[in-house]
Amino acid sequence: MKYKIDLPGNAPVAEKILQQNTDHGITRSDNYHWMRADNWQEAMREPDKLPLPIKSYLEAENKYCADAMLPLAQLQKDLIAEMRGRVQEQDESLPDPDGKYAYCDRHIEGGEHPVYFRTDRDGGNEQLLIDINREAEGYEYFSHALVEHSPDHKTLAWSCDTSGAEYYRLFFRNIDSSKDSAIVIEDVGSAAWADGKTIYYTRVDENHRPSKVFKHALGSDPADDVLVYHEKDNRFFCDVYCSRSGKYMFIATGMDDQDEVWFIPVDSADAASGLIEPTLIEPTLIEPTLIEPRAEGLEYSVDHQGNDTDNRFVILSNTDNAKDFKLSVTGCDNPGRQHWTDFQAYQPGRMIHTFEVFRDWIMWLTVENALPAIYFAGTDGNVSKVAFEEEAYSLGLDAGLEYNANIFRFDYSSPTTPWQTWQYDCTNDERKHLKTQIIPSGHEPSDYITRRITAKSHDGAEVPVTLLHHKDTPVDGTAPCLLYGYGSYGSSVPAGFSANRLSLVDRGFVYAIAHVRGGEEKGRDWYEQAKFAGKVNSFHDFIAAAEVLIKKQYTAVANIVIHGGSAGGLLVGATANMRPDLFAGVIADVPFVDVLNTIIDDTLPLTPGEWSQWGNPIESKAAYDSIAAYSPYDNVESKEYPSMLVTAGVSDPRVTYWEPAKWVAKLRELKTDSNPLLLKTNMSSGHFGKTGRFAMLEDYALSFAFAIAVTESPANNAAESQSTDSVS
Repeated sequence: MKYKIDLPGNAPVAEKILQQNTDHGITRSDNYHWMRADNWQEAMREPDKLPLPIKSYLEAENKYCADAMLPLAQLQKDLIAEMRGRVQEQDESLPDPDGKYAYCDRHIEGGEHPVYFRTDRDGGNEQLLIDINREAEGYEYFSHALVEHSPDHKTLAWSCDTSGAEYYRLFFRNIDSSKDSAIVIEDVGSAAWADGKTIYYTRVDENHRPSKVFKHALGSDPADDVLVYHEKDNRFFCDVYCSRSGKYMFIATGMDDQDEVWFIPVDSADAASGLIEPTLIEPTLIEPTLIEPRAEGLEYSVDHQGNDTDNRFVILSNTDNAKDFKLSVTGCDNPGRQHWTDFQAYQPGRMIHTFEVFRDWIMWLTVENALPAIYFAGTDGNVSKVAFEEEAYSLGLDAGLEYNANIFRFDYSSPTTPWQTWQYDCTNDERKHLKTQIIPSGHEPSDYITRRITAKSHDGAEVPVTLLHHKDTPVDGTAPCLLYGYGSYGSSVPAGFSANRLSLVDRGFVYAIAHVRGGEEKGRDWYEQAKFAGKVNSFHDFIAAAEVLIKKQYTAVANIVIHGGSAGGLLVGATANMRPDLFAGVIADVPFVDVLNTIIDDTLPLTPGEWSQWGNPIESKAAYDSIAAYSPYDNVESKEYPSMLVTAGVSDPRVTYWEPAKWVAKLRELKTDSNPLLLKTNMSSGHFGKTGRFAMLEDYALSFAFAIAVTESPANNAAESQSTDSVS
């Protein structure tokens, strides 16, 4: 049958309660501010605490969405079955050697979550570390984060969140007995082992900001943990990690576009605070040492390299106008910026994204013109490159657990090529294939075509667009298209393999990724051009990507579905306001769409750190005006919009549930078309939706079924008509 969305009766109508806000002499009216619960932080941890009027509205929208999508129930089941058929149910990671052991994880048939175990270094004597499936029993939502063994291989630190609000609990498991201790640390952000008895961790405060670093001794009461660092600037978030060498613990505190790093020698018997609160200093305690003070626009990260001839810090930074970053080294005794010397000089347009340090090697991952590459060098500085040939592809570094190694692994894929893991020997440049992702239901890469094309934006900027389609899909303008984008925070969208998207591609869709400004696919400047008032460049780039797909006859006007999540939801929301005529549909996952209200509210925990990205509309009228001009919620108009599917999560600490809820309510009030507008709020999870490798397929199936139903796709056209009172 022809796939259609059947809109049931009257859509939910949100109550209008006028609230007015005046800033810079400008008064704005907001009829849906009431959806922000006064106890939203409490409700984030315990969704049942959400006030009844808000809960009732969200549940009414959920019912409306479910009823509208009911004619697509079988399609969604088919999509789930297809996607599950591409998942290798029994799968095992490659062993990761560390000392006398090798650490692995596996998925078992039917298991939603991984099982972690270890063997002897060369195999044999398998020992279970933790079965996440067992730990997740009884929970509707279960996300695990840390699973890390201690340096002496005796204790497993592991953490989990059972609400979706990203408040993690940290547990300690005796590996030999397989039992957790009675000690549990609440609200943990990051954590890192210093030695077999000591772990450092960050704690998330009441504003969901990791602001304090503590040192914990195994077996002790967490109430007695030593405060190592307290970050009082509410724009900065803390992280803690140990160098690969095991010699230094690093405290990284940062915000968008600004960093500061401190270090503590791991062999210091007692390291404590005093950085912000001097009264905490005790005479026998060692304070962390600052590498380089924070400064406007200064970004850097640090690791340690020590071998027979050198003992130094390796630093990735943007100093000396190295906009796309460079690698430097400095002695551990003189770590300040004035002592940094170039190891890998700055090359404009070649963005260094990340780096890894071994005893005798440094390796780094770059992106240039939306294509990644891996480079490595010995301590002598001689550089080698790991090269690839496909038109578009994705890479990932897998540096392993051991510091004294000459071999590293990397992952490779392209839109047509499933993930492959390779081993590379730095001493002889030998490359060895270790593993390829298996698609049980079958996959022939030659059946698919990947292309990299270029769109010219409103100001002449050349925007890379990666696309994938089946070889039998005609390039004559008849194919539907799903166009994906993100474009914020410097986050680049990789041109990697996704088995799930084949369910669209096999149905005749062209799947496209627009590498718009706001990411770093073309270097740091590509990101900088979409900050502050330049944010509109992201939207123009996205529109240009749609237009070039139409011009080159990969698709047609009003046969494109645009898709983005979080800040990518801002991208699709603003684009829908600007050019609704181009699109058949919009899929906005947990979208950041109430931008002005959020960025002007400094009581929201994430807001202060965002001002370096969007501008500070409290202090600057120019920032206020630029945000107000594109904020999707503030720019909803009385006009026709494409069909829309919007998602939210009550426990979401990143994009609060009321942003998408308010946006949908205002769209319902003002839009003049009869196209579907659906809101689905997950009442028991947060930003990342359902957990579990099979459960999350339900979210994909909902989105894909929506895309199929609102486009003129081959899957749609080949089937019989449905009743005339359905809405396409």
